[in-house]
Amino acid sequence: MELNKILAGVLVAVLVVIGISNLSDVLYHQEPLEQNAYVVEVEDATAAAGAVAAVVEDLPSLGELLAVADASKGAKVFKKCAACHSVDNGGAHKTGPNLYNIVGAAKAGKAGFSYSSALADMDGEWSYENLDAFLKKPKDYAPGTKMAFAGLKKPEQRAALIAYLRENSDVPLALPAALPAAE
Repeated sequence: MELNKILAGVLVAVLVVIGISNLSDVLYHQEPLEQNAYVVEVEDATAAAGAVAAVVEDLPSLGELLAVADASKGAKVFKKCAACHSVDNGGAHKTGPNLYNIVGAAKAGKAGFSYSSALADMDGEWSYENLDAFLKKPKDYAPGTKMAFAGLKKPEQRAALIAYLRENSDVPLALPAALPAAE
């Protein structure tokens, strides 16, 4: 008898929901418009790609940005990094590795720091281009990295930070010539 009451309750609830749905369709019947009230114009994809390419060509290259980068501004930008990194010669690692001598150093090459597999499996060195790409958005450059930093969107800030990191070195790496602009 109890089971019948439960099933009847569920059946009545389903019928009420279906009835309300049908009643709302009758009361609020909508007819499609004969024509759209607002027309969205879509440009040709090739024209849009050409416009993007023109904007990218107008941006200064990394070499040009580094040539005029102000390391003192980079020190201010580094404050975002200082919670996890240090740039002291011989300084200890924090949550992230010590970044002294990082420009031109091997990726995941700081002894005594346990890198995520995303960085540990990378070959090469921290060139200006690699640092710029990593600082732009670490999660895109090294998917799976433990680094929680979202990145620096402004190329000028990245160049200033790289110039600051370059100064924190025993032998600063030579600045690159004008390089092609990054996309």
